[in-house]
Amino acid sequence: MDIGLLTIIIFDGLNYAATLFLISVGLTLVYGVLRILNISHGAIYGLGAYMATWLTILFLDKGLPVYLSYFMLLMGAVIIGLITGPTIERLCLRRIYGSDMHIQLLLTFSILLILDDAMKLIWGVEPMFMSGPYTLLGQFSVGGIIYPRYTFLLIGVSASFGVFLVWLVRGTRYGKLVISVIQDREISVAMGINVGLIYTAAFTMGALSAAIGGAFIAPTISVAPGFAAEVVVMAFAVVAIGGMGNLEGAALGSLIVGLARALAIHLVAELELAVIYLIMVLVLAFRPQGLFGAVEERRI
Repeated sequence: MDIGLLTIIIFDGLNYAATLFLISVGLTLVYGVLRILNISHGAIYGLGAYMATWLTILFLDKGLPVYLSYFMLLMGAVIIGLITGPTIERLCLRRIYGSDMHIQLLLTFSILLILDDAMKLIWGVEPMFMSGPYTLLGQFSVGGIIYPRYTFLLIGVSASFGVFLVWLVRGTRYGKLVISVIQDREISVAMGINVGLIYTAAFTMGALSAAIGGAFIAPTISVAPGFAAEVVVMAFAVVAIGGMGNLEGAALGSLIVGLARALAIHLVAELELAVIYLIMVLVLAFRPQGLFGAVEERRI
């Protein structure tokens, strides 16, 4: 393997890892706080992409500057995150806390189907595409392969959001309250902590991360029904490898999956998915809780 091919693999891996991290970090945050595996996370990712695309197209059709379209991408993600997060948590999930896992999975899967149909009703089934934010930053060449500079923006957004989440959880009063709720919900209630508000805020933050991932990946793809399925499945592999409920695990898992996928595509394309699931199987065989996950105590 020459240095040119290695550089290409690293660029491709980091690009894919950035998208995976934005999805998986929200998934693992929701599980860490609410102890719910949110299947509907993929639909929120799709809604973020649709809303950002629609707003940007509307914005550019009015003849406004293309460089302001990045603000519209962020605005689309914020709108979806702030609407879907509190709505789903307060109207649906709050009723099933403490229920069996299969009830939680059935409910969040039902929400996924509802939101998927809502996207079709609102924006139709025809693909939507906008390339203004993607092409504005130009391109550069690595080893004879042309890469868009938008890749660096996507990586920067992912890294910035990750740093913000770690600071929020580890370095603020809100983060200490979240950790308290994670450790012992009953004691937190007894101490006067508004656990319901913590749950709503955590789920909204998770929804926001998924929506941001969808919004900023939208300029690089054709947004159509079902486009998010593959990426969300990979996000579940990421959190299984890194450890459910662990932010650093989501980052490491994203890097592992992103680089492994890029390596397989460039060397043995037929094994693109097999390599990722093989890594997941090996990790779970030796550490069922994931690389950064902790063994949880069962209460009787």
